[in-house]
Amino acid sequence: MKIKLIVIGRTDETYLKDGITKYLERLKHYVNFEFIILNDIKLGKKANIILQKEMEGKLILEKVNLNDFLVLLDENGEQFTSMNFSNYIQKRMNAGNDLIFVVGGPFGFSEEIYSRANAKISLSKMTFSHQMVRLFFVEQIYRAFTILKGEKYHHH
Repeated sequence: MKIKLIVIGRTDETYLKDGITKYLERLKHYVNFEFIILNDIKLGKKANIILQKEMEGKLILEKVNLNDFLVLLDENGEQFTSMNFSNYIQKRMNAGNDLIFVVGGPFGFSEEIYSRANAKISLSKMTFSHQMVRLFFVEQIYRAFTILKGEKYHHH
């Protein structure tokens, strides 16, 4: 079983890259984790947002297999406490399918991606940049594994 995080575009800010790298290194001790960066779609200033989302969606679907459990990080998704999220991760791991999380591009997801998704998760009712969400989310995955292992990183 593998966990993947798919993101659209490179992380621009060094401080975010450093944080993401820190948690990706820590995650290696717990799970087979893959951080997949898909190229930005550049359509120019007068871009058709629907077309951009469709093109990004096709790139995402190229990385998803039929049996994978696909979870979108979406503002309308289910919200969890860190404890509940760790239980969610455990249940998904017990199911045996690869677990794929996706942070969409700046305009969100195409209808095709929403149709394929098995679930949606929201990190907060607040809006974060899709660059920052990457760091927050890899930290939460790391936190989930420390909770599952009974380690002291998470204090409840």
